[in-house]
Amino acid sequence: MTAIPDSAGAPGFNDVLAAAARIAPHARVTPVLRSHSLDAIAGCELYFKCETLQRIGAFKFRGAANAVFGLDDATAARGVVTQSSGNHGAAIALACRLRGIPAHVVAPENTPQIKLSAIRDFGAQLVSCAPTIAARDASCARVLAQTGGELVHPYNDARVIAGQGTAALELLHEAGRLDVVITPVSGGGLLSGTSIAAHGIDPSIEVWGAEPEQAADAHASLERGERVTDMVPDTVCDGLRAQLGTLTFPILRAHCAGIGLASEAEIIRAMRLIWERLKIVVEPSAAVPLAVVLRDPSRFAGRRVGIVLSGGNVDLDALPALFALAR
Repeated sequence: MTAIPDSAGAPGFNDVLAAAARIAPHARVTPVLRSHSLDAIAGCELYFKCETLQRIGAFKFRGAANAVFGLDDATAARGVVTQSSGNHGAAIALACRLRGIPAHVVAPENTPQIKLSAIRDFGAQLVSCAPTIAARDASCARVLAQTGGELVHPYNDARVIAGQGTAALELLHEAGRLDVVITPVSGGGLLSGTSIAAHGIDPSIEVWGAEPEQAADAHASLERGERVTDMVPDTVCDGLRAQLGTLTFPILRAHCAGIGLASEAEIIRAMRLIWERLKIVVEPSAAVPLAVVLRDPSRFAGRRVGIVLSGGNVDLDALPALFALAR
């Protein structure tokens, strides 16, 4: 198993601002939606940043675009290598296609077909592997050795973290002052970037992560004060099965107020509410922040709460089984 690499140390607020300028020609400024009925249910004001409407259907395009378009020409010509359970792989594939360079994506064999199809459709070379962190790292190392490409890790990469933070910049610009910002957490790239961006604007904002109970390594890591790497995730949130990185963990320790948890049934009920009330498609991973708010309403009562809806790449064929979990 290869170690998860660091990329140039932790980014700062200026790196997020630079990322926003770099990706502006390529990424969408996604809308912030409100729902008075969801406010009433949650007991707080909710501001939903709809990264479901970002290119490739997820926030991941922000970090991928910042990394790919930040490469010098000689490095870019060798192509990019990454590992991904789907959304980051599709984001790298699209960013590389836009720049006209090769992309190689290592993906676990249990990745939803909708996400594998997107990776292929954007022109990346897809490499399948067993659905374990060790297999992903080993396969990625082989592809790197074969191609000489540039590794862009899905979350443990300063360029990616800075790019993901641009969603929070937009959210705070449109919504105004928020008391709390919540994002899903897996490897920690989105939550780290959000923390840096939010606290660069207003240090008093509480930044929370949201995680499935059945993949709660980030929660355990912050509770113990050390990275937990031996937890086996068992959740329908296929985008939240990674572990915190060596780069993201210290960022979250410094910035994050905590990690809220939700059960599988609570996550799917929240997903259904978003579909019904906001009229947009979200995948289970994106619904975890709302599930956390609804599970512990007293923590957020009467406050202005921003939620990043991280992605909308749900396997439609799996919907009956997913919704059955909420009964």
